[in-house]
Amino acid sequence: MHAVQADRPDLGMPPRGRAAATLSFRPARPEDADACAPLIFASGVREFGFFLGEPAATCIDFLAFAFGSKQGRFSYRRHRVAVDGNARVVAVLAVHDGRRTWLDDPHVALMLLLFFGVRRTVRMLLRGLTLESELPAPKSSQTLIAHCATHEQLRGTGLFSGLFADALHAGSLERDGGRQVVLDVLVSNTRAYGLYRRLGFIELPRRAPASPRLPRELESVRMQFVGRG
Repeated sequence: MHAVQADRPDLGMPPRGRAAATLSFRPARPEDADACAPLIFASGVREFGFFLGEPAATCIDFLAFAFGSKQGRFSYRRHRVAVDGNARVVAVLAVHDGRRTWLDDPHVALMLLLFFGVRRTVRMLLRGLTLESELPAPKSSQTLIAHCATHEQLRGTGLFSGLFADALHAGSLERDGGRQVVLDVLVSNTRAYGLYRRLGFIELPRRAPASPRLPRELESVRMQFVGRG
């Protein structure tokens, strides 16, 4: 999902044009947790709200905790960031190689257990199974892009497009051997859908009807990157 930063204090961003001119891109680091967690949450506020069932601040605290891990789908090792001229993180995306995600679910369960305890974790995992029916893990032949978010004050500057292009150039998104680069976007998020279309993504047919246990506002479409025509 592509979204803006959630309820957090203003970061004192520079003017839009100057910010875009001073951006750089790099792999995320453990110390980026406090900056990245609100952005990751903002990339899927509805999804995280359904999955975790906790207030926004608690969700963000959990994401910061899991971000510091060396493994798993929330790990800093899965993320790339855009930073401004003052080294502040202003955009993020995650890259999940389907050949290396087979331990993701057990790791998420461990992170939830450590952070929330047994009782809440069981409920979260049950909701997670429902959510995963709509947002499936990538196949071994796919690389999934997720947690796509930019700072609210820098939307429309081409920032995310630059971060995505950097991930392609850096080799994070391998397309050799017929590998697919895919992402998911909420049906209701027409702005993000339009952005992904401009970047070269096309909508894939649905695999199956949405689960009746899934809130309607979480209905999503999966898109595949084919490049710009």
